[in-house]
Amino acid sequence: MPWKECSIMDEKLKFIAKLLDGESMSSLCREFGISRKTGYKIRDRYKTCGIDGLTNRSRRPYKQANQLPMQIEKIIVQAKREKPSWGARKIRERIRRQFPGIKLPAKSTVHAVLDRNGLVNKKKKRNKYKAKGTLLSHSNTPNDLWCADYKGEFLMGNRTYCYPLTITDYSSRYLIACDALETTKVKYAFTVFELAFKEYGLPRAIRTDNGNPFSNVQAMFGLSALSVWWLRLGINIERTAPGKPQQNGRHERMHLTLKKEATKPAGQNLLQQQEKFDNFIEKYNNERPHESLEMKCPGEVYKPSERVYDGLPDIDYPLHDKVITVTRCGRICMDGKKINFSRVFAGQDVGIRQIDDKIWLVSFMNYDIGYFDEETCKVNTGANPFGANVLPMS
Repeated sequence: MPWKECSIMDEKLKFIAKLLDGESMSSLCREFGISRKTGYKIRDRYKTCGIDGLTNRSRRPYKQANQLPMQIEKIIVQAKREKPSWGARKIRERIRRQFPGIKLPAKSTVHAVLDRNGLVNKKKKRNKYKAKGTLLSHSNTPNDLWCADYKGEFLMGNRTYCYPLTITDYSSRYLIACDALETTKVKYAFTVFELAFKEYGLPRAIRTDNGNPFSNVQAMFGLSALSVWWLRLGINIERTAPGKPQQNGRHERMHLTLKKEATKPAGQNLLQQQEKFDNFIEKYNNERPHESLEMKCPGEVYKPSERVYDGLPDIDYPLHDKVITVTRCGRICMDGKKINFSRVFAGQDVGIRQIDDKIWLVSFMNYDIGYFDEETCKVNTGANPFGANVLPMS
């Protein structure tokens, strides 16, 4: 069945819906062009994880602070489109007059909504962080280091692109995940990694390149929402130097084999392509001997991590004066002041400690991020706290 504008998760949802309506597994697999093995795998995942195991909604386990109702956000966006030259203050006043009965958001919230929707003219700023690699570790123990990357996108039979996200174990070469995705957006990556953590446990470190969603050159120290989540889970981050994919050579070599055996020819749609990847994972891990493993298969060497994934642990700041949740737009709100921080920490608790008159230190977990004064209300970063701390194996 030729699926056009449809994601793999939409197809899975339709598959499960028809299965629950009483259609047989055999007829459904023929309709969707997949094997019964893949059909039963989708069914079993639904039974185990429910709808969360099928949908690609964001799995960010963060609480969203100060989240604005969608109806109010739509009113703000519409008002700006009607008056494109107006700023947040005038837009807010226009809404107050048009809708006298609603609770008005703050001017800064109106500005944040306009910014999120691309309705704010910004001056181009120079990047404060220049992408660069970290020290790289080496280990012969499974789960000390995982490697992750996106294999280059390719066209499927229905003329839409597939973006495979892959994860391997560094020491055993075990292929942990290979997911056919429709984009490289971060919400899809959250789902893939959380499912991997649930099945295989947590690694000590993950090595990636400096691209999105692993890194964000616009953010402090190149952190991204995904890498902040890893840090919360106690996972250290390693990054290869820009333009040096050979620093993740074992993973790139797997990509060559993946390209030859699972993408030529490509599947007709994302669901069929995922079946090709699932078959490749089985053969790569359990049938294909590896010379560097003394002709053993990765599945004979790898074993799941002893660090079980139980969600995010609580953060405690016993040495700080205050614990504040970073807002959705990346601010720290304290005593009526709004301190510009970073959106990659949205929903995260940070510790605030006064170190001098009107000078405050901002910390995330055990990392001191930077300082702000009560006049400028903007965090200035200090030395990179992640250089040595995140690389204990080096």
